[in-house]
Amino acid sequence: MQLSPEEMIRYQRHLNIPEIGESGQLKLKKASVLIVGAGGLGSASAFYLAAAGVGTIGIVDSDKVEISNLQRQILHDSKSIGQFKVNSAKRRLNDLNPNVKVNAYPLRLLKGMDLSIFDGYPIIVDATDNFETRYFLNEICVQQRKAFIYGAIFQFFGQMSVFDASKGPCFRCVFRNEPSNEFAQANQGLGVVGALPGTIGTLQAIEVIKLFLAIGNPAVGRLLLFDGLEMSVQEIITKKDPLCPICGGSKK
Repeated sequence: MQLSPEEMIRYQRHLNIPEIGESGQLKLKKASVLIVGAGGLGSASAFYLAAAGVGTIGIVDSDKVEISNLQRQILHDSKSIGQFKVNSAKRRLNDLNPNVKVNAYPLRLLKGMDLSIFDGYPIIVDATDNFETRYFLNEICVQQRKAFIYGAIFQFFGQMSVFDASKGPCFRCVFRNEPSNEFAQANQGLGVVGALPGTIGTLQAIEVIKLFLAIGNPAVGRLLLFDGLEMSVQEIITKKDPLCPICGGSKK
C-alpha cells in the first residue's frame, strides 16, 4: 500500500510531523475505527478521523436527523433532516475525504444482537448519549480486547478517557453502577452548549490517532474533566477494580 500523489498533498501537514510522517500516514490508511453514535461527539470525532485519513470508519446510529440536532451535530445539515444519521454522515465524510471508506450501520446496539459489526475494528469510539449502550459497549470491548474511547457531555462540562482492560481499568471499574432508568430519563435533554461535543469529540479523535500510531501517552487510567465555563481541565487517576464484574480487575 502506498500514498497516492493526491494523498501526499492532502496529508502534507501530517507528513511534516516526525511522529507521523509517511509511514504513520500509511498506518492510518490501513486503520479502521467504529464510532457508536452520529450525534455531537460522533460528528467531531468522525470528521477529524476522516480528515486525518483513517482508512475505514464505521458509524452506528439508529436515529434520523432532526432540526434540533443541527445546533451541535455538524455532520448533518438542513438537507439531511429526516434522513438516517449514518447516511447523512457517510455523505458528508465522503465529500470531505473520498479516500476514506465509510460503513453505515443504521441500527441500535442491543444485548443479544449479532456482534459481527465489531469485526475488524480494534478501536471503538463511544459517542453515545445513553447509559445502557455505554455499559454494553464496555462489555463488548473487554470481551473482544478492544480499546474504548469514552466521551460524555453535559451543558458546559465534558469527560474523556481511554479504557483498555489489558492495560488499565475498564469503564465499569470507574463507573461501577449503571444508573437506573428513572435517573437516565430524568437527565435526558438537559442541554449542552453546541461547541462542547466538538471539544470532547476532537480529544477522542486525537486519542484514536495516537493509539493507531503507538505514539504519545494515551489517556489510559486517566479521566479528563473539562469545564467550559472556567476553561479548565482536571485529571483524575483511575485504577482497575479487583472486584469489577466485567474485567475481573486483574484479568489480562
